[in-house]
Amino acid sequence: MRLDEAIPLLRRFVFVPFGQILTPAELADLKTDKGIVGKLLEKAVGLSATNVTLDFDDGELKTNKCRADGAPRETIFITQISGTIDSILDEQPFEQSILCLKTRHMLIVPVVKEGATRDWRFLPFLHVDLRAAKFAEVAQQIRSDYYSIARQLRAHIEHGPDGHIHTSNGLYIQVRSKDGRPYHPIFSHRYGRFVSTKNYAFYFRKEFMRYLQARSPGYPLRPR
Repeated sequence: MRLDEAIPLLRRFVFVPFGQILTPAELADLKTDKGIVGKLLEKAVGLSATNVTLDFDDGELKTNKCRADGAPRETIFITQISGTIDSILDEQPFEQSILCLKTRHMLIVPVVKEGATRDWRFLPFLHVDLRAAKFAEVAQQIRSDYYSIARQLRAHIEHGPDGHIHTSNGLYIQVRSKDGRPYHPIFSHRYGRFVSTKNYAFYFRKEFMRYLQARSPGYPLRPR
């Protein structure tokens, strides 16, 4: 499915309480599975649950926990870096990177998780095509963030007290740990050793959502 084909399907769920969309069993799962909101949304628009590089044929679907007015409460997971650590450390051209592939075309859906799960709801989504002229400024910043983070990670490894990577920030992008026990350390062939004690991932910082919403009609929203 192409991303544009999902847009009219998603519109059906905006502002609709989950109690009108989901079964009682699905509502119960919302409290115990942090990622199930995204999974249910993917199911609703007809996306398969297979492990593929992109959610859509031409882009990604992301959810973001937010307040009733749309203000972000959390960062947005983009992709893990364990399999591409050396490409990042070597400053592989951004246009060839997994970060570019994962961010160039997205539907970002804010979700309000306040009160009982039956009252949770999706807010108006953001269609973000970083290849378009209107997003040129933010696209360039993400590109700059990528190279800045690569340099920060190398500095952690080469000059840090433990020789491991740590949280590294750009303006809109960050790399930080994403793992649970048992942990999955990252091995770098460039350095011939482990460069972390846990897995790490790229995330959008809250500033990214604030930037997009400040330029999107209707935001900030009046709580319903």
